[in-house]
Amino acid sequence: MKIAISSNGETSDSLIDMRFGRCEYFQIHDTEKGEVKILENKGQDSSGGAGIVASNQLIAEKVDVIITGDLGPNAFELVEKSGIKAYKCGNIAISLVLEKYNKGELEEIKMSGPAYHGANK
Repeated sequence: MKIAISSNGETSDSLIDMRFGRCEYFQIHDTEKGEVKILENKGQDSSGGAGIVASNQLIAEKVDVIITGDLGPNAFELVEKSGIKAYKCGNIAISLVLEKYNKGELEEIKMSGPAYHGANK
């Protein structure tokens, strides 16, 4: 299983980034291989459609789960249609995010958050 987490850094001590489309990095944790892949989010510098760019990047990586703060309407629609489960989490270290996910303590995102327009960093 591949779990993508929006992050403000490249380590397990980094905090989850509450923004999805404009986060700095995605940490992709492959639970079967025990590997972590760090991707710079291609959506962070988009003038618009950051959530779409970020969603497509993770769909191309064939992730099974996304953990973030929230998903805007366009990102939510793409993620939902691709069959990826999305969960929300508060602003804590990535290592704790994974613990909460493994314990079933995260809330599934079942509807989109607010739309974001432009380069809101």
